Amino acid sequence: MPHPRPFVSTCLVSALALAGSAACGGGGGDGGDAPEVDAGLQNPARDSYDTWEKVEIPGTVCGNGSQYKFFVKYSDRTDNLVVVFEPGGACWDYESCSGAAGVRGAANPDGIPDRHYELAPFISPFLQREDPTSPTADWNMVYVPYCTGDVHTGNNVITYTDPAGVAPDLVFHHKGHDNVQKVIEWIDGNFTHVPKMLATGCSAGGAGAITNYHFLRKGVRAAQQGYLLDDSGPIFPSGGYSQPLHETIRSSWNVDSILSDLPDGFDMEDFGTINTALADEFPDDRLATTFFRRDYNFSLYSYERFYTPTPDKPEIMRMWEADTQLLVQLYGSRQNLGYYIPYWRDLNDSHCTTVINFVSSEIEAQGLDLGSWVADLLDDSKPLHSAIEAPVPGEDE
Repeated sequence: MPHPRPFVSTCLVSALALAGSAACGGGGGDGGDAPEVDAGLQNPARDSYDTWEKVEIPGTVCGNGSQYKFFVKYSDRTDNLVVVFEPGGACWDYESCSGAAGVRGAANPDGIPDRHYELAPFISPFLQREDPTSPTADWNMVYVPYCTGDVHTGNNVITYTDPAGVAPDLVFHHKGHDNVQKVIEWIDGNFTHVPKMLATGCSAGGAGAITNYHFLRKGVRAAQQGYLLDDSGPIFPSGGYSQPLHETIRSSWNVDSILSDLPDGFDMEDFGTINTALADEFPDDRLATTFFRRDYNFSLYSYERFYTPTPDKPEIMRMWEADTQLLVQLYGSRQNLGYYIPYWRDLNDSHCTTVINFVSSEIEAQGLDLGSWVADLLDDSKPLHSAIEAPVPGEDE
């Protein structure tokens, strides 16, 4: 049977459509009984358990050069920390970075509003205090907005020229890496004890989580145990159909200047090796990815503009499936790599398994649900296991 369509709020529609800085109120509810307070807390006492605080660091910028900002919500119940990278597409040329009609681009290029934190609970269940199913509901939270068009990874200021020769040149700051480095420095200076640290995000945020994991894990010196959940931003092996995309962003975002700092085992000619390089660098960490086999959003970014003639949906899905199988094979080579790949969901073109909550991401034939699987990922006493759902007849037809 097809998965049911969950309730979608106006704010969620804005989030999924990457509309940028929608200011929407958070959900109410008491969220059940409050967790017990950990008397052994070592981080400095804070008074903002239910309040987002804005942080602005000089020198951090958005795509148009305006001040970058991120948000933190402290916990008085645990020293654990979750860092969530925001989604929002990507851009690498004049058409995509200018927001030309009909071209998929990137969110928030003109900056982050002060009330951007109101989008947080719609972006990720890991940023929700009110959801009792969220395993990080009582953790310290750092919400890393996205406004640089480079999956939080670029290191370039580039001038894009209108190919039609009509509009003025566009100066774009692909400075996601510098921004994240400043965020990491800030986290390191403000959290003195982090028993568990989870890095996650969906779409561009998922790609940002995995590409920045090495820097985050090394930079936050207080972090004792690390976890990664890359939701719907998989870094496929470059030997597959993602190679043209990898070559394009390598140039536009100047990623070589960043990737050269990744650990031994990473091959700049094969972006997919970041998965195994991280697994080898942090053998005691638990690293995972999750996405739908029928994701028709990230797949379009990956292939649509890189093949001639422009591939239709069946061809896009064929490419995505081929790259998925390459990644599954790669993940099978390391015990601390895991994946959870359901088939299809009637929401947002099957993009992002963790949006608002974990509903409709079940793998029913195996009796699995994403919420329990994520809880197991964060439980060191449980084995890290992988699952992929077989095609379900009647879905996505």
